[in-house]
Amino acid sequence: MHPARHGAAQPDKPAIIIAETGETISYRELDARSNRVAQLFRARGLQRGDVIALFLENHSRYLEFAWGAQRSGLFFVCISCKLTAPEVDYILADSGARLLVTQASLAKIATALNADVHRLMLDGTAEGFEEVEPLLAAMPDTPISDESAGVDMLYSSGTTGRPKGVRVALPDPSDIDAPNALMMLAQGLYLVGPDSVYLSPAPLYHAAPLRWTMTVQRFGGTAIVMQHFDPEAALAAIERYRVTHAQFVPTHFVRMLKLPDAVRSRYDISSLKVAFHAAAPCPVPVKQAMMDWWGPIIHEYYAGSEGNGMTAIGPQDWLSHPGSVGRAVHGIVHICDEDGNDLPPRETGLVYFEGQTNFEYHNDPEKTAETRNRHGWSTLGDVGWLDEEGYLYLTDRKSFMIISGGVNIYPQEIENHLVTHPAVADVAVVGAPHDEMGEQVVAVIQPMAGTEASAALADELTAYCRQSLSGVKTPRRIDFVDELPRHPTGKLYKRLIRDRYWGKESTIV
Repeated sequence: MHPARHGAAQPDKPAIIIAETGETISYRELDARSNRVAQLFRARGLQRGDVIALFLENHSRYLEFAWGAQRSGLFFVCISCKLTAPEVDYILADSGARLLVTQASLAKIATALNADVHRLMLDGTAEGFEEVEPLLAAMPDTPISDESAGVDMLYSSGTTGRPKGVRVALPDPSDIDAPNALMMLAQGLYLVGPDSVYLSPAPLYHAAPLRWTMTVQRFGGTAIVMQHFDPEAALAAIERYRVTHAQFVPTHFVRMLKLPDAVRSRYDISSLKVAFHAAAPCPVPVKQAMMDWWGPIIHEYYAGSEGNGMTAIGPQDWLSHPGSVGRAVHGIVHICDEDGNDLPPRETGLVYFEGQTNFEYHNDPEKTAETRNRHGWSTLGDVGWLDEEGYLYLTDRKSFMIISGGVNIYPQEIENHLVTHPAVADVAVVGAPHDEMGEQVVAVIQPMAGTEASAALADELTAYCRQSLSGVKTPRRIDFVDELPRHPTGKLYKRLIRDRYWGKESTIV
């Protein structure tokens, strides 16, 4: 169902609550506001198939613009508010956006943009921008006469190069109320429904938070949106709003687990029925510790913005298959060699999905072609293996593999071990140049607050690795940094770290 239905059937029910402030938007308000947005888009000449861009923080009005675009038949591009002006300009130009919506707190970046787009600003105005609130107030809050379903057009987070725009066809049929595959998965896997209270702790410009939040609203549930993730604040929000469903990434789990025991036990999280996570594989000890704390309610899925396939695993299956990201629930999983041949169980290769959604990287047919093998199956570039029961285990991304002395080394296993050390807040493992071996394993460590980065700590961490890892996987060098470059969704910009060791200059885009 569309939120417009809930606006009529249960007008006063909260559709959105901002966790930190308690600001609440009802379904009646969401419907009326998104209608005004759609009316404004038409007044600015935007028609089905056009592109608009949202350059916003987790603003309380974010979703009215997303739903306004959805009911106008538009592609809506959601841009990270952490990017620089040149990076935003690149996405605006590449996507072909005709209109940009931003907010006053981002004015310093927004006013430096060169893109040729119509510009609107929330919470104030700036040179070259129209203040959006008076414009919306002048619009009717009734549906436009030619409603049709639009869809998001999201850009990858740029962890391995320039962001790539993932473009799929506009929905057909174009009914804004038509169900989609994610609704069926949400209901079937996680029992999402009208009584769900869903905590979204990550930025809405990313695929999973945006799509799952909008899916909960299709069911008529309530979305609790955090403006910024904080581990204790997340626990407080679960207690305060009696959250039933929540989505996290592994770094969220790590940060919550490293809270003092007294803080962790302070909050009542008994309302939580389902917690699910994605974005990156979760280290087995971290997930087991979360199971011990929250009980067997933690689910996991593996998918990408491209929507080409999906695997999922529930808590009981994970306990019997620790480390797996599950079996296919969307598409058919294959593990292939470099020639596109299927590999037998437990042999490592590229993960491909057969069938389901076709996607393309906007304006980049070469990159699109690189994702396909000779069968037409598509890959996100991840490496893994299947067991005899069809459970998928991810090893790492192909582009992050280290080749040292002719041996293939996948950093993820080393990172998963090091992050469990009490002195480690975050870690990245990369390959750096080595005269004899070609590459050497380097661990870049962000120490816990109050922990001194020292040669003694490096020696301690090296010994910790030797307890569980073979000699070839034990880092030959350990460096310390104040903070690792992570996307707010938890993805690590490992390319930026690796490039420094190879003498390359790079940016997030």
